[in-house]
Amino acid sequence: MTWKRVCSTSDIAANSLKLFDVDGISILIVSHSGDFKAIPPLCPHMEEPLASSGICDGTVLTCTKHLWQWDLATNEPRAETEKPLLMYDLKIEGEDVQVFVEHELEYDFDEDEDDEDDDSFWDD
Repeated sequence: MTWKRVCSTSDIAANSLKLFDVDGISILIVSHSGDFKAIPPLCPHMEEPLASSGICDGTVLTCTKHLWQWDLATNEPRAETEKPLLMYDLKIEGEDVQVFVEHELEYDFDEDEDDEDDDSFWDD
């Protein structure tokens, strides 16, 4: 594939996340501290949609479901976070946010049948 225009830099408020479709692939654009990142739309922990549960505060992205955090400036997991974020290559040309999409980036989610889903714990 090639570089694809996703949006304009003005389409995303500072310190926010916005979901886009690029040729059938969902990509979440994160605006933080004057920079942008392009990531898969799900938290690598338990497939939580980051468009609705992600909070960006400066360079820190937090998934509010289980409080996993990443430093967007370094792409390093913070605190108890166990997996890094996958990232698409991104560049800004003029006012255009462009992402290089070769294939969809997907996380390997743990499918351990012995582990009880965190949400089902409260259903008893």
